[in-house]
Amino acid sequence: MSKSMLIISRQAPWAGPSAREALDIALAGGAFDLPLGLLFLDDGVFQMVAGQQSSTLQQKDLTANLQALPLFGVEELFVSSRSLAERGLNDAQLILPVEQLDDGALTQLLDRFDQVVTI
Repeated sequence: MSKSMLIISRQAPWAGPSAREALDIALAGGAFDLPLGLLFLDDGVFQMVAGQQSSTLQQKDLTANLQALPLFGVEELFVSSRSLAERGLNDAQLILPVEQLDDGALTQLLDRFDQVVTI
């Protein structure tokens, strides 16, 4: 049986290649039926915000990659409720449905997966 993996994405989409790399790992893992989840934490929550204008920063938009996650079997998407609140964001601004977790639930989530990768 495959080991489960939680990918924690902590970088904003415009802060360098880390956000894209986290999505690439998730999509590749999903393509091979690896049981995995994706957690958006800290500035990583900005990846989920709709209507970003990445071209002004000369970067590629991550929206298509994010919307492909369920097609690749990556359906366990999580976001830190604290990270959202600290950045003045709410569910209505996000492009995909995610499960919001408080700090206690985040600890339980980390314990649920065999491997945790932070990007």
